[in-house]
Amino acid sequence: MLFNFNAANVEPQQTAFDPVPAGNYVAVITDSEIKPTRSGRALKLTFRIVEGQHNNRLIWANLNVENQSAQAQEIAQKQLSALCHAVGVINLTDTLQLHDKPVRIRVKVRAAEGEYAASNDVTGYEAVAGGSMPVAATAAPARQAASPAAAPARAAAPWE
Repeated sequence: MLFNFNAANVEPQQTAFDPVPAGNYVAVITDSEIKPTRSGRALKLTFRIVEGQHNNRLIWANLNVENQSAQAQEIAQKQLSALCHAVGVINLTDTLQLHDKPVRIRVKVRAAEGEYAASNDVTGYEAVAGGSMPVAATAAPARQAASPAAAPARAAAPWE
């Protein structure tokens, strides 16, 4: 299809990249990946707000699930545990199990500093009433099903 458009003739839409205000938002995880860091590995999560004035805004969280700093690693693993409990996925074997499940996230605003603009940080997770599955009903995806005899002695962490 041919289309003739000259962007020089139209003023670009102004997009706000300001952080959302501090508060609690119902969101779902739309993307997750493990990325190497200088001192370990981080679980990077993308949340999409699914209701209210900021519907469809994205917020990111980075959890240092493996870190040379035992304190940083412990904090991240406690945050991941809170997230897992909030969405009803207690035995996490694949981060995809966290996707598309409503969760209430607590968001704060980190002030601009130096060359960095103000941004959001996710500081907590809570279950959404009626939004998470009971723990007993939570199962690993079918593609990961295996017989108990084939299970390893120590289950690998989702980021391994």
